[in-house]
Amino acid sequence: MRFTRWLYMIAGVYGLIVLPPQLFLEARIGHDDPPAITHPEFFYGFLGVAVAWQVAFLIMARDPQRYRPLMIPAIIEKFSFGIAAAALFSSGRASATVFGFAMIDLVWGTLFVVAFRMTRTQNAVGA
Repeated sequence: MRFTRWLYMIAGVYGLIVLPPQLFLEARIGHDDPPAITHPEFFYGFLGVAVAWQVAFLIMARDPQRYRPLMIPAIIEKFSFGIAAAALFSSGRASATVFGFAMIDLVWGTLFVVAFRMTRTQNAVGA
């Protein structure tokens, strides 16, 4: 249980450090990695949902057993971005920076799967 608590706590804190600054980088991202963002509602919507999930991770860290069902959408959240960004990078449609962050999300997603399995084991032992 300790691993799972720490995992979700670190994931949430990491995300809250990395994601919010991007709210102020729309123009810079368009300049550094053209073309410019043409649908800012998707950009800000993505960031809003991603930040909300970081808060969910912090809540989950407090009581992983209670919030275990939320680990499933958390895993999907990590893999959906990681796989999509990796596919886009492989087809030349995403930058190496995006690919790097995608790989980080795939690592988080894999660790979330491990945590999910560990909490199942602990459930079975405690039953």
